[in-house]
This record gives sequence, structure tokens and C-alpha cells, in this order.
Amino acid sequence: MQFEPVIGLEVHAQLKTKTKIFCGCSTKFGKSPNANTCPVCTGMPGVLPVLNKQVVSFAIKAALATNCTINRESRFDRKNYFYPDLPKGYQISQYALPIAEHGYLEIETKNLRPIKIGITRIHMEEDAGKLIHDPARSRSMVDLNRTGVPLIEIVSEPDIRTAGQAGAYLRKLHSILKYIDVCDGNMEEGSFRCDANISIRPRGQKEFGIRAELKNLNSFKHVEKAILYEIERQTYVIEEGRKVIQETRLWDPSKNKTLAMRGKEEAHDYRYFPDPDLVPLIVDDQWIKRIENQMPELAD
Repeated sequence: MQFEPVIGLEVHAQLKTKTKIFCGCSTKFGKSPNANTCPVCTGMPGVLPVLNKQVVSFAIKAALATNCTINRESRFDRKNYFYPDLPKGYQISQYALPIAEHGYLEIETKNLRPIKIGITRIHMEEDAGKLIHDPARSRSMVDLNRTGVPLIEIVSEPDIRTAGQAGAYLRKLHSILKYIDVCDGNMEEGSFRCDANISIRPRGQKEFGIRAELKNLNSFKHVEKAILYEIERQTYVIEEGRKVIQETRLWDPSKNKTLAMRGKEEAHDYRYFPDPDLVPLIVDDQWIKRIENQMPELAD
């Protein structure tokens, strides 16, 4: 039996603002731990978030460059989960009403035939902090400098069929975001991060198979290698007569394989609800037109 891979990508791009999304703290990378923090981004009681207008402008710019429809009204939601690097106990994101939807990018394959990859949505959110593990002293330390740094998440449709197409899509998206000057694209510093959702199905079947989500993909080469490995792994599992488990897997570049991280039974229920501290965001035509007029000319 021949199998067809079905691949969707989620890209987190850090925006090139000087300050964070909901407070005035610096976004400068490399400062001493917890130097770029304040009561807002550390989640102190009684503080209120104030939206950085430049973040919205950059999100609109990215939406225009990826052929998205910009929603005139969008909303911020609370994504609830507990982790040591998330001091509020929730992340401010956009769930029900994102800033932009229904876009696409065209990529060229090896035979030079263009393929259109759909973009489901672009939404704005704040980044979490960073945990630094010290196994020698059996402890973990928290650096909240990254907490509240502005991100856009760009979610593709499951239109990608090969590791090569995934690499081509990511490289094009990366070059566009750098070219329009909304993201510096530095993958080593985590400014451009990717998760991949992969399943396989018998060729010709309409229904999707059980997917695995791949994390720790910090280079284009690792994305392509991880996808190739995961396609082979899932094919082997099915041909052995077993079932693929829905789970999150980490790419281990030293072993050139993916490793199970957590299964479906441990998957989060984020219990999204509208953030009561932030009013709905209204984007008018003049704002969009002003940004459109400032856009550099794109190749396509």
C-alpha cells in the first residue's frame, strides 16, 4: 500500500519591536536574566496590559505579504496552562478571532512547478519565559526576559506533502518576514521557530490519519530531516499492523530521530476565554492602507 504524507506547519515569528507586546520592557536579546521585566510581564496582581500598536502594524504587514484577509475586528484570549516560565498562569493569545485568515504562499518545487500552500490564520500572542536546567545542582532557573515578547503565529493548511515542500515553504516565509522587516529571522536566538504536524494516509483517501506534532525544529535542515524520519516511522508502524498514536515528539539531532514527549492523554485543555482586560481590536481601512503604501514590492 502506498501512503501519502499530510503536513501542516506552525511558525512562531518574533516581531522586531523595541518593547514587549503589553508593557514597556525592552525586547533586547542577551541581557542578564530577568533584567527586562516589570510587574506586567511578571504577572503581578493588579496590573493591566496595554497593547503595543507597533505589534498590530507588523502583524498587518505580515498578513498583507502572505495574501491574508485582515479581520477588521479581532480579540485577545487567555490560553490557560501552568508552567514555571509562565508567571500569570495563562498566555495572552488570539483564538476565536485572529488578526488575519485565509492566506497563501506559492512555492516552487524541484520540477519548477508552483504549488500554493494555504495559510489558515495569523494571530498575535506573547512569548513565554525560558527555563535553564542545571543538572549538576539538580535545579532549574527561570529567566523571564522573553516573557511578553511579541510573536505572530502563522498556521499553514495541511497542504504540504513532502519534506522538500516544507523546507521551501519555510525558507520563503522566512525571507518574506525578513524582507518586510517585521522579524530578524534569527533561528539561533529563537526569533523564527517551527512546529510540524505530520500524518500519513493511504494514497487517494480523503480522511486524515492520526498526527504527531514535532517540536525542537530550530533549522530548515532539521525540519526536513525530522519530517522524513517521521514519515518513515509512521509508515513502519502501520505496516507492522499497529496504530499511530497522537502525540507530541521531539526531534533529537544527535540521534537523527524523533522521541515521544507526551501522548494524547496528557494533551492540554487550554480553556480559552476572552481576556477581560483587553477590549476587542478594531482595524480600520485607513490603517491597512497606510501600511500597504509603506510595503516594499514583493516578487510575487
